[in-house]
Amino acid sequence: MGQKMNTQVTLAGVTLKNPVMTASGTFGSGMEYSEFVDLNRLGAVVTKGVANVPWPGNPTPRVAEVYGGMLNAIGLQNPGIDVFLERDIPFLKQFDTRVIVNVCGKTVEDYVEVVERLGEERAVSMLEINVSCPNVKEGAIAFGQNAQALTHITREIKRHAKQPVIMKLSPNVTDIAEMAKAAEAAGADALSLINTITGMKIDIHKRKFALANRTGGMSGPAIKPIAVRMVYQAAHAVKIPVIGMGGISSGEDAVEFLLAGASAVSVGAMNFVNPYATVEVAEGIERYMEQYHVENVTDLIGAVD
Repeated sequence: MGQKMNTQVTLAGVTLKNPVMTASGTFGSGMEYSEFVDLNRLGAVVTKGVANVPWPGNPTPRVAEVYGGMLNAIGLQNPGIDVFLERDIPFLKQFDTRVIVNVCGKTVEDYVEVVERLGEERAVSMLEINVSCPNVKEGAIAFGQNAQALTHITREIKRHAKQPVIMKLSPNVTDIAEMAKAAEAAGADALSLINTITGMKIDIHKRKFALANRTGGMSGPAIKPIAVRMVYQAAHAVKIPVIGMGGISSGEDAVEFLLAGASAVSVGAMNFVNPYATVEVAEGIERYMEQYHVENVTDLIGAVD
């Protein structure tokens, strides 16, 4: 890496050593991948979703391979905030990397409870709010698919949060720019997108759904062009930073998101294919910067005409 090269990015006052982080739900809480990846080399570790109480998740089968990616209907299975604070935070404190905790819930009160519990944790740099959870009080409409619901939950979380708040947007909407603006207006410090796209697979020989849940979230390389387009639209609709994700499997993919307007990127499904993917993406960005004599990675952000 060239001497002058600067890979640092700053999101809502939080500086990352490079723009590469993990996509929630694909990296556990870091412990699971630490024998493959030196966590010190990542800009941030984004944890799997944490709820106020343990969630068992959906019935199996809940993962299916599809052309160009995968479907998952895990149902945000997690051991809950108590276990997370006792086990995962002490582990992550050993590393020189930013920790971003993904928060999930079924009601606004559920989210707020986790946000308040995390408020005293100095090791937690930012919160990522997963608003693609079914909103139980609103007849299972995800918070992230309704601008008013998104505004309400963002406002409530900001009232209680001690750390900067990233709202993770759902792509399953008509107008992503409208959702981005709603989150920004309600006080979000940053946005991350895209979450998975709703999909379905049917086993034609058994004449059964491949997933017990029938539908699942699609991720992987096949969704990248959609993700790049949505990141571009969101980044140009708001002034707050945008974290781009969706099908990133190489440094070149990551640079594409940066050029579209993302200030940082998250690597998701590729972690299941190649456990070294995150570090390889970070190295790929550095190679690109060397090749094109880019001194600051921030010069790439939104640098397309």
